[in-house]
Amino acid sequence: MNKVAKRAPKPVKELSLESVLWNCRVVLRNKCNKPTNRDAVLALIFLKFAGDKFEKRRQEIIAEEGDIPVFLEKPSFYLASNVFYLNETSRWSYIVKNASDDKIAVMLDQAMADIEDKNESLKGALPQRFFSSLGVNSKDIKSLIDEINKISEERFHEKDLIGRVYEYFLQQFAMDEAKEKGEFYTPKAIVNLIAELIEPYKGRIYDPCCGSGGMFVQSLKFVESHNGNKNNISIFGQESDPDTRRLAKMNLAIRGISNNLGDKNASSFTDDRQKDLKVDFIMANPPFNLKAWRGEDELTNDPRWSGYGTPPVSNANYAWILHILSKLDVSNGIAGFLLANGALGAGAEEYNIRKQLIENDKIEAIIVLPREMFYSTDISVTLWILNNNKKPRTLNKRKLRDRQNEVLFIDLRTWNKNVYEKSYVTFDDSQIAAVKKIYTNWQSAEKGYKNVPELCKSVKITDIRKNDYSLVPSKYIKFIDHDLDIDYQKEMKRIQKEMKDILKEEKKSQEMLESAFKGIGYGIK
Repeated sequence: MNKVAKRAPKPVKELSLESVLWNCRVVLRNKCNKPTNRDAVLALIFLKFAGDKFEKRRQEIIAEEGDIPVFLEKPSFYLASNVFYLNETSRWSYIVKNASDDKIAVMLDQAMADIEDKNESLKGALPQRFFSSLGVNSKDIKSLIDEINKISEERFHEKDLIGRVYEYFLQQFAMDEAKEKGEFYTPKAIVNLIAELIEPYKGRIYDPCCGSGGMFVQSLKFVESHNGNKNNISIFGQESDPDTRRLAKMNLAIRGISNNLGDKNASSFTDDRQKDLKVDFIMANPPFNLKAWRGEDELTNDPRWSGYGTPPVSNANYAWILHILSKLDVSNGIAGFLLANGALGAGAEEYNIRKQLIENDKIEAIIVLPREMFYSTDISVTLWILNNNKKPRTLNKRKLRDRQNEVLFIDLRTWNKNVYEKSYVTFDDSQIAAVKKIYTNWQSAEKGYKNVPELCKSVKITDIRKNDYSLVPSKYIKFIDHDLDIDYQKEMKRIQKEMKDILKEEKKSQEMLESAFKGIGYGIK
């Protein structure tokens, strides 16, 4: 009897992250409120991530020491590699195996409690007694577990997954609220660009509005990718929203990143929990155009505004700039942060502050980014680089020239052809390298920089004064009128020929119509 040839198994197509999250939303639809919906997904993603890392480390221990139970159950063998030790009932494999159990909600809550209890860095970060009070049945929880189980481990390392999931739910469930607050998760490509430009290889990094911690996660990945040592970096941050701060602690903890996010959630403006902090680097994506960030009579004599004037209540953009400047090391501190484009030419109090920033020579570069780089908004933003040291020196083995009283403008608005997953514009590594090359060539003591029309220009402060302290790049970067390149004689002859052909066809159609009517005895001429 002929054997039936076995068919090769079909390759398993991995679902996109958005598809998995959509399926989770479908499971929880009309069963719990929106924030709870988000937290349920994030909690399960945390358990899967912690479980995957545990199992991977477990296999490493077996390879190093052999399959010896006393070693495999020793927490120090995991903690030494920044991996949380998980007891058996907290492991993802156990949860998946028991997902059909009627008591799965209780199992999940116990897993969260056990993990937090055994890991000091997670204190207050994980939701407690959450799934038991979720109000959904065990069948639905199993469906959620099945969906989360479809996300590959590689995705956790490829992206700041928790931050991205958080942003997804902001987009789907709380877009209006998020836009009102001006809060948008910073895409990896922008974080990498900032890191490439300010080079935070060693020292203190601060983010005054750290969100879910994505800026820290991606910047440390940058350090490691450049063969740096993340142990040479100290992380400081602050976040006003308690739930977002909890996410940040969770996000950093599961990656083994030590941090100081202050002793509680609070506004960096009205309750600065890092008051005496001075840092080498600041990377930030503050809420855009934040309104009512202080009371009318509040913070009017704050030392952070000293020498610049008090930022208006109606918009926090320049309050963020002055707060950031106040935290920078006065000798060598450098900051890269995003603001809405409107800050480049804002008037009134903001004009006076910008004028003083320029006169004090604090601004090193202004880089306008393309639209649609964010996951949930198409707003166009600017990357500002502040630098307290624009004097000639050697930095990271590069000789820098004297850039005092100069500002570099770069306009990247046309770099919008690279679209990630049909969702948003991004930069690939070659584009980030190209921007870095412009920036470092401009800084360099060696002659390698040239102004490029419609892309970049080095501008003296004297010229910025002539433009009334505007930082809008189009006032400085040369615009090319491409219409001037057209051969008008040749173009007009082409149009003339097309018009002749059109009129000829029209006349022919008219004659045919007249002939047809005449043929049936109803001439129309």
